[in-house]
Amino acid sequence: MKTSLRLTAYAMGLIVVFAGAAGAGRALGPQGKPAPAHTEAHAGAGEHAGHEATVLPAGLQVTEAGYTLSPLTTLLMPGKTQAFAFRILGPDGKSVTQFTDVHGTELHLVVVRQDMSGYQHLHPVRAADGTWSAPLTVREPGAYRAFADFTPRARAENLVLGVDLTAPGDYQPHLLPKPSWETTADGYTVTRGGEPQAGADAWMTVSVSRGGQPVTLEPYLGSFGHLVALRQGDLAYLHLHPQDGTTAGPDVTVDAAVPSAGAYRLFFEFRHDGKVHLAEFTATTGAGHTHN
Repeated sequence: MKTSLRLTAYAMGLIVVFAGAAGAGRALGPQGKPAPAHTEAHAGAGEHAGHEATVLPAGLQVTEAGYTLSPLTTLLMPGKTQAFAFRILGPDGKSVTQFTDVHGTELHLVVVRQDMSGYQHLHPVRAADGTWSAPLTVREPGAYRAFADFTPRARAENLVLGVDLTAPGDYQPHLLPKPSWETTADGYTVTRGGEPQAGADAWMTVSVSRGGQPVTLEPYLGSFGHLVALRQGDLAYLHLHPQDGTTAGPDVTVDAAVPSAGAYRLFFEFRHDGKVHLAEFTATTGAGHTHN
């Protein structure tokens, strides 16, 4: 009888041990790693979180997708030309040396003051070790933002990274000019038709004339015009691309969809008579659904 009781107790003990081990296996998962609880519920939550996740507009981050804009020059001296040098570091922390040519160049460098004045579009030269450099002159003190617009050879998608720079001195910000439909640049009259739209398809046409006569624009970096828009406040960067099939003439139509309502400064570059000219506008968005 005692022997029977002992065997029964021993058997019950084995059942408890194996049950506990099975429970621990479910809790820890294979190889002793914590297993996700309520997998189906978490998958649903992950999908929901993915739908709600927002993508920041370009130029607001110094690091994105493992790539980092690393300036070697951080202090700008107002009124003096200096070499602005920087590197693009890849996910391995090393300087990237392989880029895809886009719009006739591997990398576009845009420098602008925080109040969106002093805009410059530069095309730096890359050394064999991945160091980029370009002569840069800023006229006034203040906080500046440098944007590097590029596509690494190892990545299909374009990236725009931004970094803040300082030009010491008495910073006197300029007020943002009022929205306008027409401006002048080096003797040219530049007009625009259409407003940027927030969260909706939109097109904007920019037209160039001189002396009351339309001009025929010349190709510049693979296009008949380049338009960069910067958002007031945070300087979110947008490259508004020309419509496919644009032909030589006085007009360039660009995609004018923007991420949010508000004021934008538009910088339109065009070539005529062998020279590149810059026209600037302020534009405000029409009503629309906002994103970020």
